[in-house]
Amino acid sequence: MRVAGAAWRWLTAAALLTALATAGVPLGRAGAQGEMSGQADPPVAYLPLVLLSSGVPTPAEKDRIAFDSDRDSVNSIYIMNWDGTGLARLTAAADSWSPAWSPDGKRIAFERFWDGSDEIFVMNADGSGQARLTNDSASDLAPSWSPDGTRIAFTSNRFDNSDIFTMNPDGSDVKRLTTEWAWDAQPAWSPTGARIAFVSNREGNPEIYLMNPNGSAPKRLTEDLAIDQEPCWSPDGTRIAFSSDRAGDFRIYTMTAYGTDLRELTDGMGDDSMPSWSPDGTRIAFVSSRDGYAGIYVMNADGTGLMRVTAVDDWGSAPAWQP
Repeated sequence: MRVAGAAWRWLTAAALLTALATAGVPLGRAGAQGEMSGQADPPVAYLPLVLLSSGVPTPAEKDRIAFDSDRDSVNSIYIMNWDGTGLARLTAAADSWSPAWSPDGKRIAFERFWDGSDEIFVMNADGSGQARLTNDSASDLAPSWSPDGTRIAFTSNRFDNSDIFTMNPDGSDVKRLTTEWAWDAQPAWSPTGARIAFVSNREGNPEIYLMNPNGSAPKRLTEDLAIDQEPCWSPDGTRIAFSSDRAGDFRIYTMTAYGTDLRELTDGMGDDSMPSWSPDGTRIAFVSSRDGYAGIYVMNADGTGLMRVTAVDDWGSAPAWQP
């Protein structure tokens, strides 16, 4: 039985992050592939959202979130307004995960299972113009655009070890940034482009680090016996949101870009993961299993105003806010 994309990394994060660096476990997924289509699918019918509390502002017309879901049998990339309305399916040809917006909001990089391995693709924001960027028998995962749009960081095990690489937006000029014999993954470019946050277990357990865009000067930000993962920069670059199980279950936290002023935002009513800041820095989208079925939620940046934006029986993961 295969486990779909982002849920594969999140719901079993504790076991995976511990095992990958020591056992050489492949990062790939087994799954079916199909013929790729360059056209977006028609909009999908959507069930009403479930409000958990009041005080959440009205969504702007173009304030959208991309995410992945297996609601239509094939794990696909979708887009919706941040309140859950205006849902449309962007991919359908093969299992696809982990959408990442270009800084101009016109393109989306994503993972797709293709030719027997996970590869990185790119498409226009309406699902058209889908193109393959990587072509390797290894698994290429977790794309993240540089703020000037000239490079894409990603994770790959193409050297029998999980490392972070960058490439041009057309897939050329691939450069390896990390060479530690450890699990280095989940790159997230800072808004200025001066630093890349990432996760590594090079000093034992998974922690969040910073490094220069060429891989130099790595610096550890978190230090806890728990798993710290999935860093995401605030738009102004002053804070980093992440998920951690330091309280027992996975919760959303923020800290400064120096690793100080730790703040716990979610209450532990189920596992919370995969935070993504809104472009104005006032809200954070994330994934939670607090209703017994993993879905996408939005809250204010201080943890208040919580609301579920995907229907209770519709699984959703890896939210990414459009710039």
